[in-house]
Amino acid sequence: MRIVTVVGARPQFVKAAPMSRVLRANHDEFLIHTGQHYDYEMSRVFFEGLDIPEPDIDLAVGSGGHGTQTGTMLTGIAEVLTEQRPDLVLVYGDTNSTLAAALAASKLGIPIAHVEAGLRSHNRAMPEEINRIMTDRVSTLLLCPTRTAVDHLKHEGIEIGVSLPGDVMYDVAAWAATRVSSGRGELLTQCGVGNQPFCLATIHRPSNTDEPAVLAGIVKALTNLPTLVVWPLHPRTRAKLESFDMLDTVTDAENICLLPPLGYLDFVSLLVHADVVMTDSGGIQKEACFHRTSCVTLREETEWVETVNAGWNVLAGADPERIRDAIQSVQSQPRQALADAELMDGHAAQRINNELEGWFEGRPASYSAAVPRASLSPSKSVRTT
Repeated sequence: MRIVTVVGARPQFVKAAPMSRVLRANHDEFLIHTGQHYDYEMSRVFFEGLDIPEPDIDLAVGSGGHGTQTGTMLTGIAEVLTEQRPDLVLVYGDTNSTLAAALAASKLGIPIAHVEAGLRSHNRAMPEEINRIMTDRVSTLLLCPTRTAVDHLKHEGIEIGVSLPGDVMYDVAAWAATRVSSGRGELLTQCGVGNQPFCLATIHRPSNTDEPAVLAGIVKALTNLPTLVVWPLHPRTRAKLESFDMLDTVTDAENICLLPPLGYLDFVSLLVHADVVMTDSGGIQKEACFHRTSCVTLREETEWVETVNAGWNVLAGADPERIRDAIQSVQSQPRQALADAELMDGHAAQRINNELEGWFEGRPASYSAAVPRASLSPSKSVRTT
């Protein structure tokens, strides 16, 4: 097959790493980078650290409002698709790049495969939720990471083309686990962590950074924790802290160690040693769970309900007291294996490839066979109920 893959943001770079390796061993892949994330720390470093092939074209769209950004991407992607004439367009997740590629392909009558189909936060105020729903509506192949995602699609009347190959993010986590040092590493030495407990923080969503009162609540929670907080600072979050005159509060806090945005392996090296990660990222909620690290999600809902149900994740919103209480509760509550753990074996990308080939050969999509689960971090204890 000739497949055009479209990526544009950190979560998509991570997912594309195992998929591109499998696809290029079997098919002809053309990789479009929309340029939605364009800083070195948010883009190039992931291509280098994850061994992702160089993009065949970079649209260099950059930042902008949702409408402007999505429309510019749509125009650029449509031009490339018209030239390349692929059999299939492959998209990941829920960013503006995802939606733009899906719309461009659907207008041109090109089949679409959506990796991470069926995820729902049930909060339509999130741009990502709209992107997910609309992409699923026009996709030919809906490649779900969990049974919950399959159920969401069924509830919405979508059953044709749906399959359950598992979560490709686990493939990446398994790959990273073999490459991350068992020692505490230079970054923790740089922050003066030593062997003491620490929390890892990542914050970037507009819902948490665009309103001064909300961001101030999160800053209050982090700066008042008795534990050291290691905080790789997203460029948009830094800009908001500066514009709201909060950056000095953060940099002057004795318990905060600010870092620049990190590459994937550097981030995982912190994640596996952290006692708790505080995040508003969807992907990091999963990655924390994969690596046996407790997670406090700074949102009121999550598209990864499995992490909450299994006891690894607590939703805390942006209220300082709730965040403090969640950090305490998530470390003491019972844990159990994630739902669909039998699909977490590091081979979801291969099963996705098999589904694409089955579609190309005229076979209907179907559920993947259950397979044994591989453990990532046996050194961390897991309490089961």
